[in-house]
Amino acid sequence: MVTALVALLFLQASPLALENDFVQVFKNSAPCAAAGPSCGERIVVALGAVELGGQKMGRGDIRVFKTGERYSPPQGGDYVEVVMKPVRPKVMTASVKIPPQKNKLLYEGERFFVFDENLEPGDTSARHSHNQRVVVTINETRLQQWPDGQPERIRDLVPNTVAFNEPVIHVSKNVGKNPLRNIVIELKP
Repeated sequence: MVTALVALLFLQASPLALENDFVQVFKNSAPCAAAGPSCGERIVVALGAVELGGQKMGRGDIRVFKTGERYSPPQGGDYVEVVMKPVRPKVMTASVKIPPQKNKLLYEGERFFVFDENLEPGDTSARHSHNQRVVVTINETRLQQWPDGQPERIRDLVPNTVAFNEPVIHVSKNVGKNPLRNIVIELKP
C-alpha cells in the first residue's frame, strides 16, 4: 500500500514514476524510445487509448521493444514505459514456484515475462508465487490476501499506479466491486 501511494505521488509530479536496480518506469514520457545505451528492453503499457507505431492500443494493452529497437513515443493518451536495466542484480524468487492459474501470459522473454492479472469480484485465486515484479494497476479494487508466513492483509488498488513488489507466495481474494486487472512484469532469475 505504501509503495503504491509513493508511486502515485511520483506519477502526479514527475515522469519518473519508479526507479530501482532493475527498472525505470516513466509516465507519459518515453526517454528510451530512441534506444540509448542505458536502455534495455522496454514495455509500453497503455493506460488509456493511445497510438503507437501506427497501431491503436486500448487500456491495458502492451508492446514490448527489444534492446536497441527504436520507436516513436505513444500519442493521444496516458501510458507508462517500463525500462529494463541492461545490468541488474540477481533476481529474488519465491522459495517455491507455483504458477498463477487465472492470469493470461502476454509475453515471455529471457529476462522477464508479462501477464494480465485478472480476478473477478468475489473470486479467490489458488495459492501461487511471484518473483520480484513491476505491477501496473489498471482497475480500482480491493484485495484480501494471505501471504505465507505473514498476517492477512487488505490492499486497496489505485488505478494508473506502478509498484515494484518483492517475491511472495500467497492467496488473494477480490473483495472489491470491480474486477482486479493488473499488468505484471515479472522478472526471471
